[in-house]
Amino acid sequence: MNSLLEWATFSIRRRIFHGTISGMSQDHIRNFAIIAHIDHGKSTLADRLLEMTATVAKRDMHAQLLDSNPIEQERGITIKLAPVRMHWNGYILNLIDTPGHVDFGYEVSRSLAACEGALLVVDATQGVQAQTLANLHQARIHNLTIIPLLNKIDMPHARVEETRAELRALGFTDDEMIEISAKTGANVDKVLEAVLSRIPSPKGNPADPLRALIFSSHYDTHKGVVVFVRIVDGSIQFDPLLRVHFMNTNSDNAPIELGVFSPAMQEIKELKCGEVGYIATGLKDVKLAKVGDTVTYGDMGGTKFESLKGSGDPLPGYKEPKPMVFLGLFPMAADEYQDSREAMEKLQLSDSAFTFRPISSLALGNGFHCGFLGLLHAEVVQERILREFDLTMLATSPSVEYRVTLKTGVDYHKLGFTLNHIVSEANDQVTVSIQSATELPDPTYIEKVEEPMMQVAIYSPKRFVGTIMQLAVEKRGEYVDLVYVGDQAQFTYLIPLSEMIVDFFDRLKSVTEGYASLDYEFFEWAAAKVAKVDILVNKEKVDAFSFLVLEAAAVFRSRDIVERLAGVIPKQQFEIPIQAAIGGSVIARADVKGFRKDVIQKLYGGDRTRKDKLLKKQKKGKAKMKMIGQVEIPQSAFFAVLKRG
Repeated sequence: MNSLLEWATFSIRRRIFHGTISGMSQDHIRNFAIIAHIDHGKSTLADRLLEMTATVAKRDMHAQLLDSNPIEQERGITIKLAPVRMHWNGYILNLIDTPGHVDFGYEVSRSLAACEGALLVVDATQGVQAQTLANLHQARIHNLTIIPLLNKIDMPHARVEETRAELRALGFTDDEMIEISAKTGANVDKVLEAVLSRIPSPKGNPADPLRALIFSSHYDTHKGVVVFVRIVDGSIQFDPLLRVHFMNTNSDNAPIELGVFSPAMQEIKELKCGEVGYIATGLKDVKLAKVGDTVTYGDMGGTKFESLKGSGDPLPGYKEPKPMVFLGLFPMAADEYQDSREAMEKLQLSDSAFTFRPISSLALGNGFHCGFLGLLHAEVVQERILREFDLTMLATSPSVEYRVTLKTGVDYHKLGFTLNHIVSEANDQVTVSIQSATELPDPTYIEKVEEPMMQVAIYSPKRFVGTIMQLAVEKRGEYVDLVYVGDQAQFTYLIPLSEMIVDFFDRLKSVTEGYASLDYEFFEWAAAKVAKVDILVNKEKVDAFSFLVLEAAAVFRSRDIVERLAGVIPKQQFEIPIQAAIGGSVIARADVKGFRKDVIQKLYGGDRTRKDKLLKKQKKGKAKMKMIGQVEIPQSAFFAVLKRG
């Protein structure tokens, strides 16, 4: 009976709220995001807000409601932003839950572009962390009103006063801070009151031509590309004859549905100025509706919408996410190539930061060269391929993008480069981008090579200052700044991305007993002495093993690879040399000893010359066999060398 009464009350409240939507003015709309460091309680707070505003019935509530992906729920992290419309005291509240991990910072920038305010959640047991500072900086760049929240005050080891002091150091006053427990719901009603009183309403002009910012998208099998939009100016009302125009791609389209998220997709007839919702485009090609694009009215000819004119001024969007880490993904079975390609195309529809292009390897067959924002992003994509499409992929070791400036007068076409590789072209000198060792031209054509440098913020208890500095030096870090905030130390370093992508985060956590947090962003391109190392097996070059490395680390890395190869390549009747070479110079070598038959076993005594004769004959035969013998490298050898870690 109680559950029936609860559901009836919930339904009545929703009908009342949705009945007032049509008459809702802009002054009664609030758009805000939740930002925080990873695991500080963003998704739990979102759950409480949904519960308190009766957006979701209690019987339908579960932990991490907005984290719909199974990987998000298992790892306890948010990967993709999730918008939801709530109603409270006659107001429409558009909430956007954002990721906390540094790899998904681009998702945070998307959500902030669609908001006027942000809830900054800080874990009172941990205090301010690196990603807290990074997200706060982003929010201030967007001129958002920020409400600081001290979460987890119910925990016995909460450091409330220390955390308050850290927030005061960031420019907040005690009156602005709200102490809450998202888990128990304590003071969450004060958060809703603060959203209404502090965060300003949208400032767009309802009378202007339609301008809507696309801040995210996903692919629906039945509705095509569904774009998440914030209506900045004007409004949009659904009609079968309506056409919209995507300004960046210069394409027109007839939408098949308008709606809002509550939190499931709910169809409505109109999205007004200041509101957040979705437009189901029906498009099958996600490239026609890019994130950051501006949607306005299209050309509708002589229809009844002839009076609705499109805008000629696109909104200032934000740059599309640029992949920073690259690795090869090869299907374990050759007959799964087409299935793998289709799987990646579908993933790309819902993850615009993931890029791929087909490649072919003599050793590994057909595969894909893929770009990611970081290693966590790569792991998530691989896991989705396995779970959603039941495909297992071999991942090669990660690499980064380098920029190569060719010498004056060198024809880039003859070196195999296309227009897609060109970064700049001036004074008869071309700069190209390369993402794998096979693309690096001969040194005689190269003027200089540049690698990406990242500005890294490390936040840690000050007792670990020495060990962090030592680790940064090992990773070729360039010291910039060190600031103490209470018992915490904040480092700023410039570190090459190539040094960060493999084990930097793991080692940082190890040397700081898990307390350190990390944030990074691209800083600049810096000159680097990079060499291409080729691996030769029985004096035959194996392209799949070629890699780019700093000259200073070439010998160490090469020894590691040739020794690993020597341990996995099967023995032959002859000795197999495995060499690492830069150009014509061999810098490392390991040998696989050949089988050796005891040819003098049958001799019992006699003159020594009889034994020497047989041994010389055997040696001569092995030399001939080595000249004509072919070494077949098993798949396990490639796995041993190319697998990450």
